[in-house]
Amino acid sequence: MKLVRKMPAVAVAVVAATILAGCSGGKPDAEAKVITEFPAKWSEPITIDVFDSLANYMGMQEGWFAKIVEEKFNMKLNIIAPNVAGGGDTLYNTRVTSGDLGDLIIVDRGTKLDELIEGGLAADMTPYYGAMKSVAAYDTAVQHANEGLGGLYGIPTSVSAIKPTEPSEGLDPTFGPFVRWDLYADQGYPQLSTLEDLLPVLKKMQDANPTADNGEPVYALSLFKDWDGNMMVTAKQPACFYGYDELGFVLAKADGSDFQGILDSDSAYVRSLKFYFEANQMGLVDPESTTQNYDTLFSKFQNGQVLFSWWPWLGQTAYNTAANTAAGKGFELVPIDDQQIFSYGAEAYGGKTEMVIGSKAEDPERIAAFIDWLYSAEGVYANANQTAGTAGPEGLTWELNADGQPELTELGQKMALEGDAAVPEEWGGGEYVAGASALNTTTVVAADLDPATGYSYNYKTWPTYQALVQTPLSEDWSAHMGGATSTMEYLRANNQLLVAPGASYAAPADSSEIETLRNQVKALIVQYSWQMSFAKDEAEFNSLLTELQTQASGLGYDKVLEFDMTNAKAQDEARKAVAAELG
Repeated sequence: MKLVRKMPAVAVAVVAATILAGCSGGKPDAEAKVITEFPAKWSEPITIDVFDSLANYMGMQEGWFAKIVEEKFNMKLNIIAPNVAGGGDTLYNTRVTSGDLGDLIIVDRGTKLDELIEGGLAADMTPYYGAMKSVAAYDTAVQHANEGLGGLYGIPTSVSAIKPTEPSEGLDPTFGPFVRWDLYADQGYPQLSTLEDLLPVLKKMQDANPTADNGEPVYALSLFKDWDGNMMVTAKQPACFYGYDELGFVLAKADGSDFQGILDSDSAYVRSLKFYFEANQMGLVDPESTTQNYDTLFSKFQNGQVLFSWWPWLGQTAYNTAANTAAGKGFELVPIDDQQIFSYGAEAYGGKTEMVIGSKAEDPERIAAFIDWLYSAEGVYANANQTAGTAGPEGLTWELNADGQPELTELGQKMALEGDAAVPEEWGGGEYVAGASALNTTTVVAADLDPATGYSYNYKTWPTYQALVQTPLSEDWSAHMGGATSTMEYLRANNQLLVAPGASYAAPADSSEIETLRNQVKALIVQYSWQMSFAKDEAEFNSLLTELQTQASGLGYDKVLEFDMTNAKAQDEARKAVAAELG
């Protein structure tokens, strides 16, 4: 069934802009004129600083995405990434203190945006909203995100026209137990009743395949530290196989049936740590896990050195090349009888991050035009190719065939099936992945439909792609999964998907006290989590858990948990409300 996107008239956007301009609170630049059209071109070149809380790359945007942006806006992007600069809020706090966070800011809606507005670091976009035709298609989400702010300060990401009770991810959920299916098949497709049943199977898989083609050792599990925050990130992922996701120090089930403190002795988080501990005792965990970064981990997946992935966009993206899948090799979801995989419902009001223009920006109008382009079909295809599976730029990675269907070009096929491709000089040259958008954010969810083609932005859903990727791997997986042709189809058919309605809830900002307590507690949690995963025996594991619980409590864990628990329950109320209203 084709979804119809409601496109508000330009007049509606202009009226909305006028209303916002009259609100109390922050005011737009007195010199900024209300506009209804952006210029066709920009004569003066500029470079803008993009403070991006999601980016995993720091420096100038390069390659084909940089060329598109430069040709359209005569603008270069200098990405400032706190994830790369040591993580945490250090870089954010330093730049906020200096009075200039960035020209374009991608930041959490609840925990950061209020601070930026109060500190005068965010510009009011009201004067430009009448010209933001692509953003105006999601006016309901925009108005909701800016309610009570006294102006238009943020454009929500991950907006969608899909119902909030429907999955937003396309053919694969965000999370799931993905294994080297060919090696699992070699073991006779053993039945797995629960998560822990994976370990002896992974042991047999590793023992039978101890060395990768490059001569390096193979491990069932390989971990990394880059994304650790409130907890050890890889220890949260198995909780998602059972319907939980994090909010601070809380694991909240998608349907609101359970809320856990992560340090509860019987929490899903502690269960994951025990899972890694037992795996390490069995020799299944890569000893380089404590020192490697995500890029190194990704390379190991590409080389066939890792057998288990928490996400489809890691194992499958890295290893499921055309050559491997044609040979019957690759990652696929493994069936676990009791799994209830967490799925993000389409966000009725957008996601948890927003696009913000810095108050010190030299050319806020041009940045507004760039933001608006990111929400256009062209921008959606180009920006979220690596993060959300959109198809990339039309003419480079895909085109319409004689039947009017979108179809990957030869370069697009190489990118999709082999993981990378060389880009022609007229598109900027270099390698495709290196030139992809470094913003690492999704403006419109990839499962939405392009109004021009009637097909999803996600190329994996296209009939032409489905025909292209029929391989011995996919055929064998389908034959053993009840005939399902996709992960999502299998999970829905077997009632193993738990959708959290997309309520666009944003937790309130930490007070200075909560922030201080959280920072010291989360550092302790991460430290002990790694120690527990690599404990020498069960007695040490249990001793470390007790030490962690005691020390965390002494540092204020309980107070932060109470704050997070209140927010987690408020999030559940918001989910239930949006499901009742729009689901």
